[in-house]
Amino acid sequence: MNNHPLFIGLHHGSLIVQDLAQAIHFYCHIIGFEQDQQRPEMAFKGAWLNVGEQQIHLLVLPETEQKLNQPEHAGRDRHLAIHVTQIEIIKQNLEDNQIPFTMSRSGREALFCRDPDGNGLEFIKVDTPIPLPKADAVR
Repeated sequence: MNNHPLFIGLHHGSLIVQDLAQAIHFYCHIIGFEQDQQRPEMAFKGAWLNVGEQQIHLLVLPETEQKLNQPEHAGRDRHLAIHVTQIEIIKQNLEDNQIPFTMSRSGREALFCRDPDGNGLEFIKVDTPIPLPKADAVR
């Protein structure tokens, strides 16, 4: 491979939700993401959430799979992993709202939880923000 990276970052991840108001409350008021109001009108309800330079897209669509045998620890299931500068704020907000979570079993400073629809989330503490590649680095 040459010195020009083909992949420079993740733009967004999509999560299927059933109750958009409940999902927005969880992600914006409990976790602390900001809703992007620039989402165009689409054939289905949803919301875009800003996560640094990336986004999570909430899609109100019929569930595509059954949630059988979903492990309590979301790290043993499909999940999104998000870098954060502080774990304690998220941990406190989850505790205040009686939302279950588990801490990483590997010794890393990371927290796992599920949103109201069972989607797995991991929040990984980093000491300094991860540098983003410059747009002009790809030609």
